Amino acid sequence: MLKTFIAAAAVLAVSVGGTFAQEPDLIFKRSTVWKFLTPDHKLAVYAIDDPVVEGVSCHFTVPEKGGVEGMLGLAEEVSDISLACRQVGPIAFKEKFEQGSDMYRQRRSLIWKKMQIVRGCDVKRNVLVYIVYSDKLIEGSPKNSTSTVPIMPWGTAAEAPKCEAFLDD
Repeated sequence: MLKTFIAAAAVLAVSVGGTFAQEPDLIFKRSTVWKFLTPDHKLAVYAIDDPVVEGVSCHFTVPEKGGVEGMLGLAEEVSDISLACRQVGPIAFKEKFEQGSDMYRQRRSLIWKKMQIVRGCDVKRNVLVYIVYSDKLIEGSPKNSTSTVPIMPWGTAAEAPKCEAFLDD
């Protein structure tokens, strides 16, 4: 019985993690709480490019627990995550997407918690909207952060693409 439970938990942990085209790039970490003989608590800043919208990158900051639990990978990370997304080049849509579709997912605990960055399109304003939140399998989390990217012409381009043309109905 215990082996079945462990196997099911492992499958669940893998499925919660998600599969995406890339892993985020670590930009830097900053210690926030010193721990004796074990890793410190830290804030880690990562960057990730939107896999569907070329020319958009997001930076997010997540707390990472240190101590013995953090060192062993057993700590459940807190839900305080910040997000900033920007246009970093000409925007080109690689494929259609649904409102609120996942851009990136990451496990934040051994089994139960995950962080998600999702994307949508504000059709009226031609703005991409990104939110980050973390949730548990059983209950959600009210902690979230929003970032918007107005789609603007880049370089010598006369017009910017319209995000509504790439929404999957």
